[in-house]
Formats: sequence, structure tokens, C-alpha cells
Amino acid sequence: MHPMKDSSASDSLNFMKMHGLGNDFVVIDSRGRNAVVTQALAKALGDRNRGVGFDQLAEIRDSIVADIDLDFWNSDGSRAGACGNASRCVGQYMMDQLGQDHLTMNTERGVLQVKAAENGLVSVNMGQPQLNWKDVPLSQDIDTLHLPLNGDPVAVGMGNPHCVLFVADAESEDVASRGPSYENNPLFPQRTNVEFAQIRSRNDIRMRVWERGTGITLACGSGACATAVAAHQRGLTDRLVRMEVDGGWLTLDWRDDGVWMTGPTAHVFDAALSQAFLETL
Repeated sequence: MHPMKDSSASDSLNFMKMHGLGNDFVVIDSRGRNAVVTQALAKALGDRNRGVGFDQLAEIRDSIVADIDLDFWNSDGSRAGACGNASRCVGQYMMDQLGQDHLTMNTERGVLQVKAAENGLVSVNMGQPQLNWKDVPLSQDIDTLHLPLNGDPVAVGMGNPHCVLFVADAESEDVASRGPSYENNPLFPQRTNVEFAQIRSRNDIRMRVWERGTGITLACGSGACATAVAAHQRGLTDRLVRMEVDGGWLTLDWRDDGVWMTGPTAHVFDAALSQAFLETL
């Protein structure tokens, strides 16, 4: 896999399209130049009809504390604090480029570790969960294990705020109608991702997700981590679980050093934004 060509001398902007279990991303490599992503660019690119379309946008930048810095944006132009599946995808790209089987990336979440796993999979340590109400964050001091909302959800921070509901049948949940009501609840001052989780055994979870600023996605890495943490906190599962999301399977392992997530990655294509498109911003 080769690095994208430098677009600094051209009238276009190069990008990659990647996905992890259908959770899809536009990735822009800005190393060697100033950051290029703005709120306007992220929102325009995120439009699946008039732009490119993505669940999140990731921008790779030079770092003085890790192998790379990595910034995340949602498709509505808002910032995301973490994106586990994009971290794994960018990690695979960078490990291929650098000839390494491990990598560090500096994100708003902190410095994350990424490493190659068996069978071509990629693992990322998403760090320890944020379990204090101020850190999630919530707007008031309440029990994060039992929020005073319909469904008795759990609040977990994983760089992004998460609201995890345990349901009898994830497949039958109307995620599109229920998700926004939790996302925009005043209890979450930064809005929240919403997970609908069905416990199938001590080490098997079915989860569907509504992501803040994006909507329904086929997978959500930080949401999968938050769900695994919430399920273990409630005494429903072990620390090591497999999780089926709409796009496939992830493995979550809440260890002493953080929540490790393992799954597949895909680099779909490289392309360039035209100067004409950029001039509309």
C-alpha cells in the first residue's frame, strides 16, 4: 500500500476511502503540510449525494508525541473525539507504509496503541473508559450505571459520550426513531452516541448504533467499547466478548491497560477532490 501523492502542487486534494465493517471513512493525509480539514470541508464531503459521503472523516497529521496525530470529524461537520474503526484503518495504512507491526497515534482521546493481529485483523487500545459523570460528560451528578431515562441506560465515555441501552431484541429496535431522542437529551451536553445492545451470552453481544452527528452506522468502534464496558459493569458479560454489529464482528477485551478492539479493515480506493468542488466551500 502506497502513500497518497502530495497534492500541494496541484489543483486538487487527494483522499482515501476506507471502512471497518461498513463503518466508512474519508481519510486525508496532511503530513508535511498544514491541516486542511475545516468544518465546511467536512460537512461538504460528508454529503453522500453532493460530496463523497462518510460516517467520519480522519485527518492524518505530523506528530511530536507519537507516530502520527489523528483528528476526527462527523458527517455534519462537527468534531468527534474518537473513532475506533477509523483508528484501526489508518493504523493498517500507516503500518504498511512504515513497515511496522505496531503504531502510536495521538488523538483527542490521548495516545493510542495500534498493532497487527492474527488473520490480517488490526487491534487498537481505546484507553480506559470514562465512568465519572463529569468525564462522560453528563450535565449533572447522577449514577452513570442507571440513567433516569426510558430503558434504564448506562453512560460511558470512550473519547465520545455513549448511552447504552440493553434490549431484548436488537434487530427489532427502531434505531432511527429512538436514537435522536437520546442523542439530543439535555443530560448529554455534547450530545451522545446511542447503542442498543442484546446480551446473547456471557461473551456474545448483538449491538446496533445511532451515532451523534451521523445517524445509523453499520459499526461504531468507540460504541462497541462502551457497550462491552457497560455490559460488564452491569454483571451481564465477561471482560472479553465478541460483538456482532450490523457490518460484522468485533472482539472487545477490557484489560488493565484499556479496552482493546480487534477487527478487519479495508482500503477501498484513492481519489482526488476537484478544484471546482473545493471552490464551492
